[in-house]
Amino acid sequence: MRFINSVFFICFCAVTSFAQGGLKIAYVDMDYILDNVPEYRQASSQLDSKAQQWRTEIESKQNEIDKLKNELESERPLLTADLIQDLDDEIEYLENQLLEYRNKRFGVSGDFIVQKRQLIQPIQDQVFNAIQEIGDNRDYDFIFENSADALLLFSAKRHDLSEVILKLINRNSRGAKKESSDVLEEIGDYKSVEKAEEEDVKKEEKAQEEEARKNEREVLIDERQRKRDSLRDARQIEFEERRARILKEREEREKERDSIRKARENN
Repeated sequence: MRFINSVFFICFCAVTSFAQGGLKIAYVDMDYILDNVPEYRQASSQLDSKAQQWRTEIESKQNEIDKLKNELESERPLLTADLIQDLDDEIEYLENQLLEYRNKRFGVSGDFIVQKRQLIQPIQDQVFNAIQEIGDNRDYDFIFENSADALLLFSAKRHDLSEVILKLINRNSRGAKKESSDVLEEIGDYKSVEKAEEEDVKKEEKAQEEEARKNEREVLIDERQRKRDSLRDARQIEFEERRARILKEREEREKERDSIRKARENN
């Protein structure tokens, strides 16, 4: 219910902000940030190795219990009731011990969860501080988290602040004195909302200019084609007229020769 109320609240804020003249949003990918922080990767690798040792111990203890169970089942017909009860009690004790150990290592408040939280918490604090810094610097209305557990169904890459967060974390880890605005300017592939919108407008204008030039070229090509067609038609007409004239002259000469030949024959 709290989540639904939060969603309605965000939607209400979004509608209100749009009505008042625009909404500035961004997001960060926490999984990506953690994967690209060397200190976290190293500590996480050490924790994973330790967790694997715990799993191996749990598996070994479970194998011992399974072995005792199998031995008890195979020897049950040969054992007295008291001995069977003792073995059952021992197995139950070992199972309880194993359950306690499993909860101690991997339970809700177990070592793995606690150490994982302790490992992530400093990075999360740095991310939160960097987000606050960027949000204040760039006047964002909302900055969301886009990770495996987050409910962010679509996010345009131009709104991704993850690289900026990493830059700020690295700056702080080195003790540098650069302001967040300077870090933002140093990141060539980062685009603020305004810059992204400006580039979209420029792209649209460029596309319109290219379309206009294309149309102009097509008109010019059509005009040239019409001129060529007109010239070709004129030449064709001239050729036909000249051919007709030549044929007529040839026909007249033929008639003249026939007349002369007939006159000679009559004489």
